[in-house]
Amino acid sequence: MLVILVGAAAAVAIALKSSKATLGTDPVALAKVTLPLGGGTIESVRVYGGKTDSAIPVHLTGKQIWPDGKIPAHTTLSVQVVVKRPSAVAWLTGQTEHLNLTLITPSAHLKAHFLTVGAGQPLRLQFAENVSTVSSGSSPTNLHPQTLATPASYVTLARTAEAGTIYVAAAPRTWESSTAALISWFPAGSSTTAIANPQPGSTINANTPITLTFNKPVSKALGGSMPPVLPQSSGTWHQLSSHSIEFQPSGFGYGLGAHVTLGLPNGVRLVGAQQSGDAWGSWTVPAGNPLRLQQLLAVLGYLPLRFRYDGTGPGPSTANQLEAAIKPPAGHFTWRYPNTPSALVNMWAPGTFGEMTKGAIMAFENSNGMTADGIPGPQVWNALITAAVQGKANTFGYTFVQVSEGSPESQSTWHNGHTVVSGPVNTGIPQAPTAQGVFAVFAHAPSVTMSGTNPDGSHYSDPGVPYVSYFNGGDALHGFERGSYGSPQSLGCVEMPYSEA
Repeated sequence: MLVILVGAAAAVAIALKSSKATLGTDPVALAKVTLPLGGGTIESVRVYGGKTDSAIPVHLTGKQIWPDGKIPAHTTLSVQVVVKRPSAVAWLTGQTEHLNLTLITPSAHLKAHFLTVGAGQPLRLQFAENVSTVSSGSSPTNLHPQTLATPASYVTLARTAEAGTIYVAAAPRTWESSTAALISWFPAGSSTTAIANPQPGSTINANTPITLTFNKPVSKALGGSMPPVLPQSSGTWHQLSSHSIEFQPSGFGYGLGAHVTLGLPNGVRLVGAQQSGDAWGSWTVPAGNPLRLQQLLAVLGYLPLRFRYDGTGPGPSTANQLEAAIKPPAGHFTWRYPNTPSALVNMWAPGTFGEMTKGAIMAFENSNGMTADGIPGPQVWNALITAAVQGKANTFGYTFVQVSEGSPESQSTWHNGHTVVSGPVNTGIPQAPTAQGVFAVFAHAPSVTMSGTNPDGSHYSDPGVPYVSYFNGGDALHGFERGSYGSPQSLGCVEMPYSEA
């Protein structure tokens, strides 16, 4: 009997000594510890990994190891666990056990990224592995998460259009994050179909890329030639995948206020577009904002005001400047010069396109070799943005002329904060009066020949009229020799002595 008891005790000792704690993967948690015969306690758990091989916070729930936050799928991790054995058996098993495990967090991928969906049917996504979470949305940075009641390899999503694109991210574990993949779906049928992002008919920026995704490989859908984009602007097509291409504008892109159209070959249907001749898809770029126009003109010195940003401003980037042209940055205007005439102050209206802004555009156009029409079209905007990026400011300053038809008639010329010249002038006679109002000067000439018809029907031609500044059609401020000044004598112009002009 004594021999049997001793043998049993030896067997127990051998079993205790040979039994070890184990560390392995878990179907739901990050990892799991299995304690040995004779028991023990988990003294510490450390997890390292990721791109920087840094410590990852975790916690224990029972014997399962759970991350405190999200861990990207398909990440290599190192798990280190220390198990302390009970003192009663420590003399035999050792006081502690050190366990190590290297694992890769599970990942899941879609079996198909291009789907054909029947009328009224939802999107049915198939993954190569079961997933526990699915997030979807219109952009990879704006996803709506969903946790499945039971992990599954098929996931159904609602759709709101017959064709379209959606970003989907899925992971096998609830504590994982994953990179979103783009899914495209098309209506059932054999025709070649394309979907565009942004959607045709929408508003885009001047430098917004346009992506086309086809239900067939690009080579079969387009036959080797890329679609034309109008207006013809600098930009290039790039093939993103076997089924997708993207037009990336460069420089000033489509232009502010542009109507963008994209042509596709006959037989290719662009979902959501209306066919118009050869152009299937169309988009609209907003026109430049008048407030931003005034900000640029003030920054460049073409207005009698300064503009300062509330912050850093758009900076020397064409792309940022194009965005600011549509959504003006915050800031404030201040008057540039002292003693600004009240008539000029009363004209100023931030955000409203008026004669002061028109005159500033004309001055800018004159300085840059453009036709001085005062119209802020795409070419003017591009030139303004270029000047802002390059810091090419106006060096002449600002001039404001006031003409009075009192007795005597007179003018006062204010330039850069000072009245630089004033004196008598002659305006139009009653049969050909000088236009009333505020006008922007659109052209200057050192000397011209003026000709026309007198009120009595006779013709005149005056060569060598000096120092001409046109402000209203053929009406101008200019020098002209008269026996006297200060009363109506001209045919609509404002005449003044040579010394004053």
